[in-house]
Amino acid sequence: MEVQNKSTEIRCQEMSKGGLAYEVILAEPVGVPVPRRADSPEKTPSVEEIQEKLKAAEERRRSLEASRMAAIAQKMQKIEEASRIRSEQTNNFIAATKEALDAKMDSHEEKREAYINELRARLKDHLEGVEKTRLTLEQQTSEVYKAIEDKMNTAADKRDENIKKMLERLREHEEQVRKVRAGNQEKFQQLESSIQDKLHQAAERRLQLEAEQREKLRNHNNKLLEVKSTLSAKVDEITTSIETKLTAAEQKREKEIQKKLDFVKKEERRAEMVRQNKSARAESDAPTSG
Repeated sequence: MEVQNKSTEIRCQEMSKGGLAYEVILAEPVGVPVPRRADSPEKTPSVEEIQEKLKAAEERRRSLEASRMAAIAQKMQKIEEASRIRSEQTNNFIAATKEALDAKMDSHEEKREAYINELRARLKDHLEGVEKTRLTLEQQTSEVYKAIEDKMNTAADKRDENIKKMLERLREHEEQVRKVRAGNQEKFQQLESSIQDKLHQAAERRLQLEAEQREKLRNHNNKLLEVKSTLSAKVDEITTSIETKLTAAEQKREKEIQKKLDFVKKEERRAEMVRQNKSARAESDAPTSG
Protein backbone atom coordinates (compact mmCIF):
# COMPACT_ATOMS: atom_id res chain seq x y z
CA MET A 1 0.00 0.00 0.00
CA GLU A 2 1.42 3.27 -1.08
CA VAL A 3 1.18 6.24 1.25
CA GLN A 4 0.84 9.58 -0.40
CA ASN A 5 1.97 12.69 1.49
CA LYS A 6 -0.40 15.65 1.55
CA SER A 7 0.71 18.77 -0.27
CA THR A 8 1.91 21.50 2.02
CA GLU A 9 2.46 24.08 -0.68
CA ILE A 10 1.86 27.63 0.66
CA ARG A 11 0.72 30.33 -1.67
CA CYS A 12 0.22 34.06 -1.03
CA GLN A 13 -1.67 36.45 -3.28
CA GLU A 14 -1.42 40.23 -2.95
CA MET A 15 -2.79 43.17 -4.88
CA SER A 16 -1.15 46.58 -5.03
CA LYS A 17 -2.95 49.94 -5.00
CA GLY A 18 -2.52 50.33 -8.74
CA GLY A 19 -4.51 47.17 -9.50
CA LEU A 20 -1.42 44.93 -10.02
CA ALA A 21 -1.99 41.34 -8.75
CA TYR A 22 0.82 38.83 -8.16
CA GLU A 23 1.20 35.39 -6.48
CA VAL A 24 4.24 34.29 -4.45
CA ILE A 25 4.96 30.65 -3.48
CA LEU A 26 6.42 30.64 0.02
CA ALA A 27 7.19 26.90 0.25
CA GLU A 28 7.21 23.77 -1.97
CA PRO A 29 5.07 20.63 -1.23
CA VAL A 30 6.69 18.27 1.32
CA GLY A 31 7.18 14.55 0.55
CA VAL A 32 6.11 14.76 -3.09
CA PRO A 33 8.72 14.81 -5.83
CA VAL A 34 8.56 17.92 -7.88
CA PRO A 35 8.18 17.08 -11.54
CA ARG A 36 10.09 19.16 -13.93
CA ARG A 37 7.95 21.33 -16.03
CA ALA A 38 8.38 24.31 -18.17
CA ASP A 39 8.52 27.56 -16.28
CA SER A 40 5.29 29.45 -16.70
CA PRO A 41 5.72 33.11 -17.45
CA GLU A 42 5.22 35.29 -14.38
CA LYS A 43 2.48 37.88 -14.52
CA THR A 44 4.65 40.90 -14.03
CA PRO A 45 3.81 44.24 -15.57
CA SER A 46 5.94 45.30 -18.44
CA VAL A 47 7.42 48.73 -18.99
CA GLU A 48 4.89 49.40 -21.77
CA GLU A 49 1.98 48.61 -19.45
CA ILE A 50 3.44 50.85 -16.76
CA GLN A 51 3.92 53.61 -19.31
CA GLU A 52 0.36 53.17 -20.56
CA LYS A 53 -0.97 53.34 -16.98
CA LEU A 54 1.16 56.43 -16.32
CA LYS A 55 -0.10 57.95 -19.57
CA ALA A 56 -3.72 57.20 -18.57
CA ALA A 57 -3.08 58.69 -15.13
CA GLU A 58 -1.56 61.79 -16.77
CA GLU A 59 -4.60 62.10 -19.06
CA ARG A 60 -6.93 61.78 -16.06
CA ARG A 61 -4.91 64.41 -14.25
CA ARG A 62 -5.05 66.76 -17.24
CA SER A 63 -8.81 66.16 -17.56
CA LEU A 64 -9.25 66.87 -13.84
CA GLU A 65 -7.14 70.04 -14.12
CA ALA A 66 -9.11 71.13 -17.21
CA SER A 67 -12.41 70.60 -15.40
CA ARG A 68 -11.09 72.52 -12.39
CA MET A 69 -9.87 75.37 -14.56
CA ALA A 70 -13.25 75.42 -16.35
CA ALA A 71 -15.00 75.59 -12.98
CA ILE A 72 -12.67 78.42 -11.91
CA ALA A 73 -13.31 80.27 -15.18
CA GLN A 74 -17.07 79.83 -14.74
CA LYS A 75 -16.86 81.11 -11.17
CA MET A 76 -14.76 84.10 -12.26
CA GLN A 77 -17.29 84.80 -15.03
CA LYS A 78 -20.10 84.76 -12.46
CA ILE A 79 -18.13 87.15 -10.22
CA GLU A 80 -17.48 89.50 -13.17
CA GLU A 81 -21.16 89.32 -14.18
CA ALA A 82 -22.22 90.14 -10.60
CA SER A 83 -19.75 93.04 -10.53
CA ARG A 84 -21.06 94.32 -13.87
CA ILE A 85 -24.69 94.09 -12.68
CA ARG A 86 -23.78 95.86 -9.43
CA SER A 87 -21.98 98.58 -11.40
CA GLU A 88 -25.02 99.02 -13.68
CA GLN A 89 -27.31 99.23 -10.64
CA THR A 90 -24.98 101.82 -9.08
CA ASN A 91 -24.93 103.90 -12.26
CA ASN A 92 -28.73 103.67 -12.53
CA PHE A 93 -29.07 104.73 -8.89
CA ILE A 94 -26.73 107.71 -9.42
CA ALA A 95 -28.62 108.73 -12.57
CA ALA A 96 -32.00 108.40 -10.84
CA THR A 97 -30.75 110.36 -7.82
CA LYS A 98 -29.38 113.09 -10.04
CA GLU A 99 -32.59 113.22 -12.05
CA ALA A 100 -34.69 113.40 -8.87
CA LEU A 101 -32.43 116.14 -7.50
CA ASP A 102 -32.69 118.13 -10.72
CA ALA A 103 -36.47 117.72 -10.74
CA LYS A 104 -36.63 118.80 -7.10
CA MET A 105 -34.42 121.82 -7.79
CA ASP A 106 -36.53 122.76 -10.82
CA SER A 107 -39.73 122.44 -8.78
CA HIS A 108 -38.21 124.54 -6.00
CA GLU A 109 -37.08 127.14 -8.53
CA GLU A 110 -40.57 127.23 -10.07
CA LYS A 111 -42.19 127.64 -6.64
CA ARG A 112 -39.75 130.41 -5.74
CA GLU A 113 -40.43 132.23 -9.01
CA ALA A 114 -44.18 131.83 -8.48
CA TYR A 115 -43.89 133.20 -4.94
CA ILE A 116 -41.81 136.17 -6.14
CA ASN A 117 -44.32 136.87 -8.92
CA GLU A 118 -47.15 136.71 -6.40
CA LEU A 119 -45.35 139.18 -4.10
CA ARG A 120 -44.70 141.48 -7.04
CA ALA A 121 -48.37 141.28 -8.07
CA ARG A 122 -49.44 142.09 -4.51
CA LEU A 123 -46.96 145.00 -4.40
CA LYS A 124 -48.25 146.25 -7.73
CA ASP A 125 -51.85 146.09 -6.48
CA HIS A 126 -50.82 147.94 -3.33
CA LEU A 127 -49.05 150.65 -5.34
CA GLU A 128 -52.06 150.95 -7.60
CA GLY A 129 -54.26 151.38 -4.50
CA VAL A 130 -51.89 154.04 -3.17
CA GLU A 131 -51.98 155.81 -6.52
CA LYS A 132 -55.76 155.70 -6.56
CA THR A 133 -55.82 157.11 -3.04
CA ARG A 134 -53.47 159.89 -4.08
CA LEU A 135 -55.60 160.74 -7.09
CA THR A 136 -58.69 160.73 -4.93
CA LEU A 137 -57.03 163.03 -2.41
CA GLU A 138 -55.89 165.35 -5.17
CA GLN A 139 -59.40 165.36 -6.59
CA GLN A 140 -60.80 166.11 -3.15
CA THR A 141 -58.21 168.84 -2.72
CA SER A 142 -59.21 170.35 -6.04
CA GLU A 143 -62.83 170.19 -5.03
CA VAL A 144 -62.01 171.89 -1.71
CA TYR A 145 -60.10 174.63 -3.53
CA LYS A 146 -62.98 175.04 -5.92
CA ALA A 147 -65.45 175.18 -3.06
CA ILE A 148 -63.29 177.76 -1.32
CA GLU A 149 -63.17 179.86 -4.43
CA ASP A 150 -66.93 179.55 -4.85
CA LYS A 151 -67.56 180.51 -1.27
CA MET A 152 -65.11 183.37 -1.52
CA ASN A 153 -66.98 184.67 -4.52
CA THR A 154 -70.43 184.18 -3.01
CA ALA A 155 -69.68 185.05 0.62
CA ALA A 156 -67.46 188.10 0.65
CA ASP A 157 -68.42 189.03 4.19
CA LYS A 158 -67.37 185.73 5.62
CA ARG A 159 -64.48 185.32 3.28
CA ASP A 160 -61.69 185.75 5.77
CA GLU A 161 -63.26 183.49 8.35
CA ASN A 162 -64.24 180.87 5.82
CA ILE A 163 -60.85 181.04 4.15
CA LYS A 164 -59.23 180.59 7.51
CA LYS A 165 -61.40 177.57 8.26
CA MET A 166 -60.85 176.17 4.82
CA LEU A 167 -57.10 176.70 5.06
CA GLU A 168 -57.11 174.92 8.40
CA ARG A 169 -59.04 172.06 6.92
CA LEU A 170 -56.68 172.05 3.98
CA ARG A 171 -53.63 171.87 6.22
CA GLU A 172 -55.20 169.02 8.14
CA HIS A 173 -55.99 167.27 4.90
CA GLU A 174 -52.45 167.71 3.61
CA GLU A 175 -51.08 166.43 6.90
CA GLN A 176 -53.29 163.38 6.56
CA VAL A 177 -52.08 162.88 3.00
CA ARG A 178 -48.46 163.16 4.14
CA LYS A 179 -49.04 160.62 6.90
CA VAL A 180 -50.68 158.23 4.46
CA ARG A 181 -47.79 158.59 2.01
CA ALA A 182 -45.23 158.06 4.80
CA GLY A 183 -47.08 154.96 6.00
CA ASN A 184 -47.29 153.55 2.49
CA GLN A 185 -43.60 154.19 1.93
CA GLU A 186 -42.69 152.39 5.16
CA LYS A 187 -44.91 149.42 4.24
CA PHE A 188 -43.35 149.30 0.81
CA GLN A 189 -39.83 149.22 2.31
CA GLN A 190 -40.82 146.49 4.78
CA LEU A 191 -42.36 144.41 2.00
CA GLU A 192 -39.25 144.85 -0.18
CA SER A 193 -37.00 143.84 2.74
CA SER A 194 -39.19 140.77 3.42
CA ILE A 195 -38.97 139.75 -0.22
CA GLN A 196 -35.18 140.07 -0.21
CA ASP A 197 -34.90 138.03 3.02
CA LYS A 198 -37.06 135.24 1.63
CA LEU A 199 -35.07 135.19 -1.61
CA HIS A 200 -31.83 134.98 0.39
CA GLN A 201 -33.22 132.14 2.54
CA ALA A 202 -34.39 130.25 -0.55
CA ALA A 203 -30.94 130.56 -2.13
CA GLU A 204 -29.24 129.33 1.07
CA ARG A 205 -31.68 126.42 1.31
CA ARG A 206 -30.96 125.45 -2.29
CA LEU A 207 -27.20 125.52 -1.67
CA GLN A 208 -27.69 123.41 1.46
CA LEU A 209 -29.75 120.82 -0.45
CA GLU A 210 -27.14 120.65 -3.20
CA ALA A 211 -24.36 120.14 -0.61
CA GLU A 212 -26.35 117.37 1.11
CA GLN A 213 -27.00 115.55 -2.17
CA ARG A 214 -23.32 115.87 -3.14
CA GLU A 215 -22.32 114.41 0.24
CA LYS A 216 -24.74 111.50 -0.22
CA LEU A 217 -23.33 110.78 -3.68
CA ARG A 218 -19.77 110.98 -2.31
CA ASN A 219 -20.57 108.53 0.51
CA HIS A 220 -22.26 106.18 -1.96
CA ASN A 221 -19.22 106.26 -4.27
CA ASN A 222 -16.90 105.56 -1.31
CA LYS A 223 -19.06 102.58 -0.33
CA LEU A 224 -18.92 101.25 -3.91
CA LEU A 225 -15.12 101.54 -3.90
CA GLU A 226 -14.99 99.57 -0.62
CA VAL A 227 -17.25 96.83 -2.08
CA LYS A 228 -15.11 96.59 -5.24
CA SER A 229 -11.93 96.37 -3.13
CA THR A 230 -13.47 93.62 -0.98
CA LEU A 231 -14.55 91.63 -4.07
CA SER A 232 -11.08 91.96 -5.59
CA ALA A 233 -9.46 90.75 -2.35
CA LYS A 234 -11.83 87.77 -2.20
CA VAL A 235 -11.09 86.87 -5.84
CA ASP A 236 -7.34 87.04 -5.17
CA GLU A 237 -7.77 84.91 -2.05
CA ILE A 238 -9.80 82.27 -3.95
CA THR A 239 -7.26 82.21 -6.80
CA THR A 240 -4.34 81.80 -4.37
CA SER A 241 -6.16 79.00 -2.51
CA ILE A 242 -6.94 77.15 -5.76
CA GLU A 243 -3.33 77.48 -6.96
CA THR A 244 -2.08 76.19 -3.60
CA LYS A 245 -4.44 73.21 -3.74
CA LEU A 246 -3.41 72.42 -7.34
CA THR A 247 0.28 72.57 -6.39
CA ALA A 248 -0.30 70.30 -3.38
CA ALA A 249 -2.30 67.87 -5.54
CA GLU A 250 0.46 67.83 -8.17
CA GLN A 251 3.12 67.12 -5.53
CA LYS A 252 0.98 64.38 -3.98
CA ARG A 253 0.37 62.80 -7.41
CA GLU A 254 4.10 62.81 -8.16
CA LYS A 255 4.80 61.16 -4.79
CA GLU A 256 2.16 58.49 -5.48
CA ILE A 257 3.61 57.78 -8.92
CA GLN A 258 7.12 57.54 -7.44
CA LYS A 259 5.85 55.14 -4.74
CA LYS A 260 4.21 52.97 -7.40
CA LEU A 261 7.38 52.94 -9.50
CA ASP A 262 9.46 52.00 -6.44
CA PHE A 263 6.96 49.27 -5.54
CA VAL A 264 7.00 47.89 -9.11
CA LYS A 265 10.81 47.87 -9.16
CA LYS A 266 10.86 46.16 -5.77
CA GLU A 267 8.37 43.53 -6.95
CA GLU A 268 10.37 42.96 -10.13
CA ARG A 269 13.49 42.34 -8.04
CA ARG A 270 11.53 40.02 -5.76
CA ALA A 271 10.04 38.11 -8.72
CA GLU A 272 13.50 37.80 -10.23
CA MET A 273 14.83 36.34 -6.97
CA VAL A 274 11.91 33.87 -6.86
CA ARG A 275 12.60 32.78 -10.46
CA GLN A 276 16.27 32.33 -9.67
CA ASN A 277 15.42 30.24 -6.58
CA LYS A 278 13.00 28.07 -8.54
CA SER A 279 15.57 27.60 -11.28
CA ALA A 280 18.24 26.63 -8.73
CA ARG A 281 15.92 24.14 -7.05
CA ALA A 282 14.93 22.61 -10.36
CA GLU A 283 18.56 22.15 -11.28
CA SER A 284 19.36 20.58 -7.88
CA ASP A 285 16.40 18.18 -8.14
CA ALA A 286 17.16 17.11 -11.72
CA PRO A 287 19.54 14.05 -10.92
CA THR A 288 17.15 12.74 -8.27
CA SER A 289 14.27 12.51 -10.69
CA GLY A 290 16.51 10.81 -13.30
